[in-house]
Amino acid sequence: MKLSTKRRALLLNGALAVLLVAGAGVAYASLNGGKAEAPATSVPTARVTRTTVTATVSASGSVESAKTRSLSFGVSGTVAKIYVKPGDKVRKGQVLARLDDAAAKENLDAAAAALEAARDAGTDTASGYAQYVSARNTYREAQRALAATVLKAPFAGTVTAVNGTVGGSASGNSSAGSSGSAGSAGSSRGGGAAGGGQGSASGAGGFIELADTGKLQIVGDFTEADVTRLKVGRPATFTFDALPGVTARGKVTLIDPVARTGDNVVRYAVTIAMTEVPDAVRLGQTATVQVVVDEAEDVLAVPASAVTTAGGQSTVTVVENGAQVRRRVEVGVRGDTLVEITSGLREGEEVVRRTGTGTNGVTGGRGVPGFGGRGGFGGGPGGGFGGGPR
Repeated sequence: MKLSTKRRALLLNGALAVLLVAGAGVAYASLNGGKAEAPATSVPTARVTRTTVTATVSASGSVESAKTRSLSFGVSGTVAKIYVKPGDKVRKGQVLARLDDAAAKENLDAAAAALEAARDAGTDTASGYAQYVSARNTYREAQRALAATVLKAPFAGTVTAVNGTVGGSASGNSSAGSSGSAGSAGSSRGGGAAGGGQGSASGAGGFIELADTGKLQIVGDFTEADVTRLKVGRPATFTFDALPGVTARGKVTLIDPVARTGDNVVRYAVTIAMTEVPDAVRLGQTATVQVVVDEAEDVLAVPASAVTTAGGQSTVTVVENGAQVRRRVEVGVRGDTLVEITSGLREGEEVVRRTGTGTNGVTGGRGVPGFGGRGGFGGGPGGGFGGGPR
């Protein structure tokens, strides 16, 4: 009976000892878990898929019209009528404002009488013909002066400003109006004035400002590195700060050949015109434009975070039978979120995505086996590429 009790005690003590050792082992493993290699299932992964890879560059700017005009009367005078206000949409040739034309009509009547008298006097002699030509030219000038008291729209658009009031004076400017055009990097290009006597104040606002809101654009500043990837005609997509969910398509129409430097950064002005204008978009709104600079369709691709490039060589970590294997790959287009894989991977394979970047662009912290951390590429003791002895 005593022997049996001793045996039971020995068995019980042995079991307790085994449990104690096991518990200590678990505790030790927990305390040293930062040095253990992570299993393949503990890291984020992605599948190699066939898709489209797109690379873009972006810039921001304010929405402006690609076609504008500052309109002024062709003669000076007192404003008699203003038929429009800011925001009004007008058609080509529509009368926008008039000056008091009483004096201009009187001058035209006098010029007409002088011309008639010159005709009656005859043009058979040299002096008679000279008087006739002088009277004819005076009459034509009086006609232009009368027409210049009327301001007309040279194209269909929207009135953006009226810089005058009825009864006030208006300065005449008979020079041709300056008109912006699609593909103008913020600078105006000359355009003929439509309608008699209308023009624009050069370098200053005219009596009425007109813009074609059906032709919108932004002029964005791109760095010298980005502008080398841009070409006229490249497609673009617009988004708007004040209009969530609203987008518009466009294309590059002009790349300024002259750089501008600010804060030691060289930039080039690039004009991107909208090929479609959403109804909600207005002049002056802030927009961001993304221009497609490279694209590959129906290609194998992985997330950019899965590719590491060092020394001109690109690698990925592939999950094979539960283990992580480092593999060299060839890449094509490097997109905004995806990278084209031209060789080294098959569709459907599983690759590891990096969640943090350490030295040489590999995963920091614990790392993954064979790629950083303990036993990893350039990691500490424990084997692997660049690691010390086990």
